[in-house]
Amino acid sequence: MKGLILSGGRGTRLRPLTYTGAKQLVPVANKPVLFYAIEDLVDAGVLDIGIVISPETGDQVKAAVGDGARFGARVDYIPQDEPRGIAHGIKISQEYIRDDKFVLFLGDNFIRDGIVKQVAAFRDNAMNAQIILYKMDDPSSMGVAVLDGEGGVTQLVEKPKQFISPYAVIGIYMFDHHVFEAVNSIKPSARGELEITDTIQRLIDQKLTVRAHLIQGAWIDTGKVVDILEANRLVLDVLESKNEGQVDSDSRLEGRVVLEKGAVVVNSTIRGPAIIGERTRIENAFVGPYTSIYYDCTIQNCEIEHSVVLENSKISHLSKRVADSLIGRNAEIARADGRTQTLRLVIGDYSKVGI
Repeated sequence: MKGLILSGGRGTRLRPLTYTGAKQLVPVANKPVLFYAIEDLVDAGVLDIGIVISPETGDQVKAAVGDGARFGARVDYIPQDEPRGIAHGIKISQEYIRDDKFVLFLGDNFIRDGIVKQVAAFRDNAMNAQIILYKMDDPSSMGVAVLDGEGGVTQLVEKPKQFISPYAVIGIYMFDHHVFEAVNSIKPSARGELEITDTIQRLIDQKLTVRAHLIQGAWIDTGKVVDILEANRLVLDVLESKNEGQVDSDSRLEGRVVLEKGAVVVNSTIRGPAIIGERTRIENAFVGPYTSIYYDCTIQNCEIEHSVVLENSKISHLSKRVADSLIGRNAEIARADGRTQTLRLVIGDYSKVGI
C-alpha cells in the first residue's frame, strides 16, 4: 500500500505567507503541517510515499522532507506543472502508484487522531474506495456525501446549493486501481479542474464499492489563518512539557511548556501550553497560552498569546499585547523610534493588520 500527498497549490488563502513559502510548510506547534500527514501515513504502516509538488515551492518541500528517512519512510516526488484539481494529482501519479492500493492525503489537512483504523479497514476489507467524512452543520462549501445508512456512499456533490447531507468529505481518501480509469474519463469542471467528487461519483455509478468512515475527533483544513491557530491549539492541548533550553532564576514556566534546544528565557514568564523553538530568545517578555514560536526568533519587551510566529522573526518593545496572530518568516515588529506615537509599516499584498 502506498501514500500520495498533494503538496502543490498556490495557498491563496494564506497570503502573504505563501508568496514565499509552501502552505504545507507553515508550522503547527513548531512542526510543518505536511509532516503531520507523513507521520500519520507512517503510523498506519504506509511507508512508500509520493509527494506531488509544484514548480513554485517544490524545492522547499524537497529540502524539508528529503528522502523520507527521518520519518521512517521512502519518499518520491511527482512534479505537477500547475494546480488542476485533486483528481489531476491522482492522474499524474499513476506510474508511481501502479496497481497498489493507496491513501491520498491533502498536505494541508490536519487530523489529530491519525488514520490507523481507517487504513487498516481499507487494507483488510473488500472495497474499491473509502472516503473520510466529518459531520458539519453547514458543509455547503465542501464536497458532501449522501450515505445509504450502512456506510455505503450513494452520491457526492461538490458545494451543493441546497442541504443534502451533513457529511463533508475531508482531504483524506483511499483507492484501488479502479480510480485511474475514473480520473482518465472525467472532464474538467467549470473552474477548469478535475474534481475528486466527479471521480468518486464515477466509481459509484460503476457499481464499485465506495465506503465511508465518519471521524469523531478533530479535523482541520489549515488553509486559513484561523485554521492554523485552531490546529495549533489542538496540538498544544496534548503537549507534554520538555525543557532542553535555558531558563534564568528570574523567569517562570507555568503549565505545559516545551523549550527546544538552544532556547533561552530571561526575566520572562511563559504560560503554557506553549512551545519555544530552537535558539529562540525570550527576554523581558510574557508568552501566553496557545503560542508557538519557531526557531531563531527574538521576543523582547513585549507580550504575546494565542499566536504562531514563524522562523527568524523579531517582536520587541510593544506597548500592546499581540494576540490571535500568524506572523511570517523573517518579520520584524517593533516600536518606531521618535518622539511622537507613530506607526511605521511595510505591508505586503493581502496582509491584515489589527491596531
